[in-house]
Amino acid sequence: MFDKFRKEEVEEMVEERNEENANTEESVESTSTIESASEIGIVELMGKRAKLEEAIDYVGLMIKNLKDKRTSLEKDIEDESVDIKNLKEKLQKVSEYIEEENRGINELANKRRRVESEADEVGSIINTLRDRLAGVDRIIDDEGSRVKRIKESRDHSLDD
Repeated sequence: MFDKFRKEEVEEMVEERNEENANTEESVESTSTIESASEIGIVELMGKRAKLEEAIDYVGLMIKNLKDKRTSLEKDIEDESVDIKNLKEKLQKVSEYIEEENRGINELANKRRRVESEADEVGSIINTLRDRLAGVDRIIDDEGSRVKRIKESRDHSLDD
């Protein structure tokens, strides 16, 4: 492919020289100059120059492609960086939520302990009152028994 372009370029250069020489009176002399130039290797030298220009263009294209790839990678890395920062912020919010929930759970546990303590107090009060009521009930039963005995003894004494 490059050889085709080189040959065309060399041919164009030769044609340009031929046209320049045709305009002058010494066209015969210039034709012999072209022939002598190709004998000393100018055509080959021009071909090498064309190859070098193509190689330079190719290297330039490779450099441009590498720059484009680097720019694309930089953009991708920046996008990932932004995504990671967003995830980090979300995780921070989740962590804060978990801490808040833990504080709420601790508060509920403390409230439950206080309610249990109050329930134990109420249970203790109830037991104390029950014991007192049982004591009052025993006293009433004892008094009732005494009253019965007194009545019985009066009834007995009246009967005698």
